[in-house]
Formats: sequence, structure tokens, C-alpha cells
Amino acid sequence: MEQMIARFPEQLQEALSLTESIVYHKHAHALRQVLISGLGGSGIGGNFVQALVADECKVPIWVNKGYDAPHWVGRNTLAICSSYSGNTEETLSVFEQLAPTGTKVVCVTSGGQLLARAQAHGFDVATLPGGWSSPRACLGYSVVAQLGVLRAARLIGKRIFRHIEAARKLLVREQEDIRSRAQKLAGFLAGKLPVLYCADAREAVAVRWRQQINENAKMLCWHHVLPEMNHNELVGWRSPQPNVAAVWLRHRDDHPRIAARIDIVKEIVEHLASASIEVYSKGKTPAERTFYLVHLGDWVSFYLAQQCQVDPVEIQVIDYLKAELAKIK
Repeated sequence: MEQMIARFPEQLQEALSLTESIVYHKHAHALRQVLISGLGGSGIGGNFVQALVADECKVPIWVNKGYDAPHWVGRNTLAICSSYSGNTEETLSVFEQLAPTGTKVVCVTSGGQLLARAQAHGFDVATLPGGWSSPRACLGYSVVAQLGVLRAARLIGKRIFRHIEAARKLLVREQEDIRSRAQKLAGFLAGKLPVLYCADAREAVAVRWRQQINENAKMLCWHHVLPEMNHNELVGWRSPQPNVAAVWLRHRDDHPRIAARIDIVKEIVEHLASASIEVYSKGKTPAERTFYLVHLGDWVSFYLAQQCQVDPVEIQVIDYLKAELAKIK
């Protein structure tokens, strides 16, 4: 896992070069919406894509993380089915529902059943490099490939790819500081229940932190976003929480009213949580700030795994779940 996380900047560079080979065979029907379907490490890529091009994409983007495709899909829909392994059963279920609808399907995968079924149907495929033992470590491939599909479909331009390249350079420059910062954060969170808060527009980052802490460090964790949190969860902060550590994931360009809300809520929470810390992003663009926090969070989860003395790659309980589900026809 340490090697895979360390390769993230290199992965972004490789992914950017792969986008040049992504094709989209046009059809007569104008696109009106995009559906991105995927789970876990493959699914979170869709959330990042949705956030990164929200101000540019010409049509709305919907992210689906279940067994069923929405009923509105059809000839005016571009559907991206994302599964690194190609064997995620929920994504395969959605694919089979999409295939006969006339939906323009593009699969993002390294192989497996999804690749075989896409080829059988004659659908476009963005093929990812194989050989990575943990699909969650392939976020760079997933995000950039999905963005490449949107560009091939002429729904976005080239600007986001320039920003991702700048993000890659930022991560290389800041690598030593990021790892040092992550070690300190891991020490801060060790033995506690992390609670992550951020602005709603940055939720994908908080979800990534939560998922990585869950899988790599084998720890429970939760997250919420502002301002929504102010309308419900805030009231739950009523009594001392001696095992909870609040983490505020912040950006200098957060909406001013949300920044003000965080300042006020943080003061409330700090009187009740055992610990509280602000984590600011670095970078000039949303892509730079996003990938900075993603990479920092990945390292935090790795160092937490070391603190907890657990194998960050091992996911035996998920393997058990899949084996039990395989017994049910």
C-alpha cells in the first residue's frame, strides 16, 4: 500500500497520457445527461468527476451506487460503468439493464466480466492498466479516465486536464511535507473515532478520507457536510464525546458563509470532542486543492494502519461477504 500511495502522482501522469486513446463513437441523439455507475474505490471517482466539472459540463451528471439503473436512461444518456476489476456485481447488474435501452455506454475497467460484456455489445471501453491489488489505490486512473470520456463526448474541454497536471506537479513538490503532515495527523487520530466535516462542494474528499480510513486502518469513521450538518447533526453535539476527534477539511475558497459556519460550529464542537483540528488544502485551482487533500488523506490512512498494527491491503471481511453472496442464487 505504501508503494501504491507513493505512486499516485505518477499514476495521474500515466492516466493523463491514456486519455488520448479514449474514443466516443457518436450517435444521432444529443446527450442530455450523464450517469456514472460504480462502487467503492471505482465509484468514488464518479463523485470527484461530478465535483470537478460541475461548472463546465454541458449536462447534469448523476452518480449511481447500486444494483439498478434509473428509469430515465435512454438514447440521450451517456452512461459510464466504472469497475477497476470488472467484476463488481452491482455495476454488472446496471450494465445489463443499460445494454438494451439504447443508452450510450462506455466502460472504464482493467478487465474482467465488464470488459468482456462491453466488447460483446460493441460498447466503447477506456481500458485501465491492470496489476494493482487494491482498486481503491487506482483513483487517479478512474477519475482521469472518466473525465477523458466526457471530453471525448465533447461535454467538457481540456482545462481540467491542465489543472490535473498542475496538481500532479504540486504533489511531487510537496511530497515530503505531505508525508510528514500525514504522520502527525495519524498520531492525532490514533485511538479516536474520526469525524470529518467539510463544505458540501468538497464532499468527495471527505468520503475518500472516510473510505480510506475504513479500509486501510480498519477504523470506523463518519463524515458530514456544511451547511446541511447545521440543520440536523449539530443538535447531536449535546454532551461530551471523549473518543471523538473532529477534522475540519478546509479550502481557502470555500463559500464565505460556509467558512463562517465552520468557524462557529468548530467552537461549539471543540467544547465536546476530545480533539479538533483544521486541515487546509494547498493549490491554486479546485483540482490542485482536491488532489492535495486526497493524497494527504491516503497517507493519513496508511500511517493510521501502522499505528493500529494492521495490514492496509487486507480486506478479509469484504472477501467473506462476497463469498457468502456467491452462495445465494
